[in-house]
Amino acid sequence: MRQSGILMHITSLPGPDGIGSLGKEAYEFADFLHEAGMGIWQVLPMGPTGYGESPYQSPSTFAGNPMVISLDKLAEAGYLDLTGEERYVPENPEQVDYAAAQEYKMRLLRKAFAQSERKLKKQIAQFREENDWVYDFALFTAIKNHFKQQMWTKWPDEGARMRDPETLQKYEKKLGREIRFHLWCQYIFAQQWFALKAYVNGLGIKLFGDIPIYVAEDSADTWTKPEVFQLDEDRVPRRIAGVPPDYFSEDGQLWGNPLYRWSYLKQKGYRWWVERLTHLSKMYDIIRVDHFIGFANYYSVAHGAPNAKKGRWIIGPDKDLFITLKKKLPDLDIVAEDLGVVNDRVRNLIAFTGYPGMKVLSFAFGADDSNVHLPDNIPENTAYYTGTHDNVTALARVKNATPVELECAKKIVGFKTVKQAPWAFIQTVFASKARIAMAPMQDVLGLDDWATMNRPGTTGGNWLWRMKPDAATPAIARKLKKLNKDCKRNL
Repeated sequence: MRQSGILMHITSLPGPDGIGSLGKEAYEFADFLHEAGMGIWQVLPMGPTGYGESPYQSPSTFAGNPMVISLDKLAEAGYLDLTGEERYVPENPEQVDYAAAQEYKMRLLRKAFAQSERKLKKQIAQFREENDWVYDFALFTAIKNHFKQQMWTKWPDEGARMRDPETLQKYEKKLGREIRFHLWCQYIFAQQWFALKAYVNGLGIKLFGDIPIYVAEDSADTWTKPEVFQLDEDRVPRRIAGVPPDYFSEDGQLWGNPLYRWSYLKQKGYRWWVERLTHLSKMYDIIRVDHFIGFANYYSVAHGAPNAKKGRWIIGPDKDLFITLKKKLPDLDIVAEDLGVVNDRVRNLIAFTGYPGMKVLSFAFGADDSNVHLPDNIPENTAYYTGTHDNVTALARVKNATPVELECAKKIVGFKTVKQAPWAFIQTVFASKARIAMAPMQDVLGLDDWATMNRPGTTGGNWLWRMKPDAATPAIARKLKKLNKDCKRNL
């Protein structure tokens, strides 16, 4: 079936408390997608955010982000008394102020925890029993808070760093209430997430999630499973992930994530990856695997290197991992993010898996007719985007295009004025032969560069955009529904 959808992260939803949540506005957006004839709602990684508020540098590959818990839903369930509470109202409703929102929201979450923990004791105990990762995550977070957010490899207590059982018992007693709070947060997130998922699926819409191939160095994953990663005896990465110099960066990019010990993972039947994808396959109907090319070959840089110039390419697990995944998880629905240095090894791996790769219309404009992102050149088994969270909006792309690129775009996409470009981008992608057509909500709304979600290689000022209240109008939904019908999508 030809499908289409919208990329709209939960934090970008409108609503109270300074950041999008799993509350009323999420259900209203699902209704909008249904009215627009969409079959897919794509979000970014849903874990707690890490450095620079990036969802791609999460302290856990399994945990949910407490910041998107809906306070109103807590109040409706009788877990939080909001009577007389002065709700936080941001100065700019179209941008997240993470520091202010987090200070306010965590205070209210702790209040809700105090008011509901006893009531939810049995449910949380069962949740802990069914999710063997969650206690270690809660313990990790509690100890990290105790040490004032220091990276775990720099905790002053060696016993805590190295997970000495007696030392951990000491912190379990000392930080018992804090541990229970983080268990409570994960239980509440799961309750609200799966309630929304049931509603979205009930409308005939699939939830499309996103997972980074790597995990953050400062994470519960590296703390609890150091044997999975290339770490030294002090649990510091020996080598880290990145990409070599290219057109966009003369020094390459140092991502800093620890690399996997693929030989160890193979020896263990790739159990860690099976567990990770089992968990995420419950959260999402479709999973986009970020930097999929890293399974075929990955770029390895020495830890402490000043830049990524002197890394080396290493052959990854390749088909062997996916033979295991197809046996263990035969129903996985994956989209392979294969943007970047695509060689024959990558192409062969994607062909072997049968997963759709990705193409981006914003990358198509130049004088080269062989450009793989051109509508005429993409394969049918593709997820085709106007742009992703890592690109400027379609409007900004056209406004900042060179004269050659602009003429090329006008010819291929078919617009006359810059203002017409975002909708023309969407029409071109949806009319293409791609099996999956996707557009960020910013392009649907025709927004400029200020609404760009992320600028790779920069720190600060990213992941901020929020949709203006009432921006997703019935008129836009009708326009999208007609386009879907005309393009025979989601029928």
